[in-house]
Amino acid sequence: MNFTIYSREGCPYCEKVKEVMELTKLSHVVYNLDNDFTRDDFYAEFGQGSTFPQVICDDTGEREKLGGCTETVQFLREKKIV
Repeated sequence: MNFTIYSREGCPYCEKVKEVMELTKLSHVVYNLDNDFTRDDFYAEFGQGSTFPQVICDDTGEREKLGGCTETVQFLREKKIV
């Protein structure tokens, strides 16, 4: 199970979801606003008005948009990872 985190600097929820990934030793990559993508790219992918972070789970080639920090932690709990 691999995760992609779309993050922005100064976002406490972004930091929390990255910390959860580190503590559980889950494979993940972090993309940062303005360094790796633009706000327009972000809205094109996740929809206008989407908030940070946005997390995608790639499990054997199937991409699932999990949502933000709360939804990601809920997903990990349902999978009994945390």
